[in-house]
Amino acid sequence: MSFTPPPYPYERLDGLKKTAERFDGGAIDCSIGTPVDAPPTAVLEEMARGLGARGYPTSQGSLDLREAESDWMNRRFGLELAPDQLAACVGTKEFVGTVSGYLHLRTPGRDTVLYPAVSYPTYAMGAILAGLRPVPVNVVDGQLDLASINPADIERALLLWSNSPSNPTGHLDDLETVAAWGRHHGVPVASDECYAEFTWAGRPRSILEHGLDGVLAVHSISKRSNLAGLRAGFYAGDPDLVEYLRSVRQHAGFMVPGPVQSAVAVAYRDDEHVEVQRSIYHARLEVVADALRYFGVEAPMPDGSFYLWCHKDGLDGWELATLLAESAGLIVSPGDLYGDAGAPFVRIAMVQPDERLALAAARLLGH
Repeated sequence: MSFTPPPYPYERLDGLKKTAERFDGGAIDCSIGTPVDAPPTAVLEEMARGLGARGYPTSQGSLDLREAESDWMNRRFGLELAPDQLAACVGTKEFVGTVSGYLHLRTPGRDTVLYPAVSYPTYAMGAILAGLRPVPVNVVDGQLDLASINPADIERALLLWSNSPSNPTGHLDDLETVAAWGRHHGVPVASDECYAEFTWAGRPRSILEHGLDGVLAVHSISKRSNLAGLRAGFYAGDPDLVEYLRSVRQHAGFMVPGPVQSAVAVAYRDDEHVEVQRSIYHARLEVVADALRYFGVEAPMPDGSFYLWCHKDGLDGWELATLLAESAGLIVSPGDLYGDAGAPFVRIAMVQPDERLALAAARLLGH
């Protein structure tokens, strides 16, 4: 049977957009987590220099890039990661969407990808695109319910995904327990940590704090530095896994452009702009959450990320999304885009300028 791709999740929001656009001042689109704030000037200046534009870049990433990334990991998480224990990827979505297939080539006897039941859709789609079985894992109080995994699925497990802070829920997982589970069962664990810089409940965490064996941490410059358009990320951890994936990806021709590598190295060497962005996102979360509560929506502050994961008694996610579009011109993502278990919720991204979010809040407050 041939494969027919399902509709891209966010294309399902076209009807909500038409409703929201009727407002004076237009729609306020908080459905997709695309950064809108300015990236660091020094990064753009570095990219404009065009270093490495003439020759083919290395798939692994230049030594300068990998040193900047490993130094950041060591500085941020208290690690002792070496530059050869990580490698570049062309944005982490590309990595998430392909890694299952590459690991299956290495371990063809396993065909199951485990992932959080409420999560970024590409974890499951990456398995589907590789002809593998995506199996959701229950999430309880924001953490993977590892005890609920069927033993038959464990036997077939090729990979377990964790995402902390979570997109869409903002919850933090117990990464030490997840790493230990993977090692006990001989299942590699990939920890998507793209929102680590925006951890509100305590300090940022990485699964690599609990050892490198059998685990990978996945990081992106997109959210950290408002550079989603550069398509640059990296994966780090178990040296054998990193080297295997580096080699396969080199054969496949995955390369971050040279000028981008140079610019991203500058971004990872600067933490000041991230602290500024943290303050911006936290303030936006508070403003919108307060307005939603006034409007009768349950909108707790997240433990991490720049999303509000909200619900309203008596409404499912699509009904609440429609209500917000009709009442405030606010476009949000219904929770079932992130799995059936998310159906009662909506996700609201703080990715509009302050004045646009203030307008959304004023509409919710009835001003």
